[in-house]
Amino acid sequence: MITSAMRPELLEIDNLLDEVLHARKRISDVNLSVGKPPQMEADGRLLPMLGRPPLTADDTMRMARVFLGDSGRLVSQLEENGSCDCAYGMASGARFRVNIFKAAGNIGVVLRVLPTDIPSFESLNMPPIIKELTALTNGLVLVTGATGSGKSTTLASVIDQINKTQSVHIVTLEDPIEFRHEHKCATVNQRELGKDFTTFADGLRAALRQAPKIILVGEIRDRDTVEIALKAAETGHLVLSTMHTIDAGQTINRVVGMFESGEQRVIRVRLADMLRMVVSQRLLPRERGGRIAAVEVMGNNLPVREMIEQGETPERTFYDLIRDGNRIGWQTFDQHIARIYKDRVVTEDVAFAYCSDKSALRHTIDEIKTERGEDTSDLGDLEMAKPARRK
Repeated sequence: MITSAMRPELLEIDNLLDEVLHARKRISDVNLSVGKPPQMEADGRLLPMLGRPPLTADDTMRMARVFLGDSGRLVSQLEENGSCDCAYGMASGARFRVNIFKAAGNIGVVLRVLPTDIPSFESLNMPPIIKELTALTNGLVLVTGATGSGKSTTLASVIDQINKTQSVHIVTLEDPIEFRHEHKCATVNQRELGKDFTTFADGLRAALRQAPKIILVGEIRDRDTVEIALKAAETGHLVLSTMHTIDAGQTINRVVGMFESGEQRVIRVRLADMLRMVVSQRLLPRERGGRIAAVEVMGNNLPVREMIEQGETPERTFYDLIRDGNRIGWQTFDQHIARIYKDRVVTEDVAFAYCSDKSALRHTIDEIKTERGEDTSDLGDLEMAKPARRK
């Protein structure tokens, strides 16, 4: 990882980032785009840094060169793919995940602020069933959601809890390394894409020869990684990974869709046997500031295995199975969103903006409003118009 102590010219970057971090609370991202002053994202809103002029193409190029350092791999990746990822650390200890990208002939940079401490399950307000992940001895666990929805944070919390309580070897494959895990009860070896291995598939193949009990794969991106992850799970390893999918149903369909039609039947059977849990996340703005994670959780039982093998139907979907599994700790996004709406954590508008099934959520919210003695009609306090008199 690049650090500002390596070269004096990095102090300019550190001064800018230090100013951003102290500008306001809950900063999640720093956006450096041509034509705009440096911007910071707080609680999902992008705000300009006051007193800073708009950045020029030379400004962002110069900053990008600092983050790229002398890494030929990153430069080649930027040229060939149009973007690249790395990590950056300040002398103060603040750390960032950095994405450098091309945009309309210019260079842009977005830095994600990384927590210095690994959060606990309790601080993340995760459903209690998530704790069961630490007791698993094999299988595949997928944590899904959009970029910035907290997938890496959730997995870091799981790894940290295992690290505190179990004498096992953990290997992580990351791009880049975000949370630093010290050796505690467990031994944790963290490997970074581009520095310690060339692709997730190659890193996963090598991990099978490193005698781990638990393997964390930063992201499943292709069929080779799926194939090796399933093989690792089938040979007695617990494999934890992420995918950029919006819910459990899309996750299953995406995994199966990575394979040719003639291979999908076998993959469905293997996935049905090895999948232990799908955890999907969405970050919602709180009514009083900040954000909260809405979480969908699907475990594995006979109905789930049958649906993975046979596929969804118009009459029965993964959403239905998760909803019906609420009594065993599973939950849909809509069930979780309804609870945090009932607790007055999010507004009604936010609840509907982030839910999966608006009609189902509408029924639940109307019940909550009835319990509160609130109006559930669309007319609110408006009087119904009186009919016009006939002449």
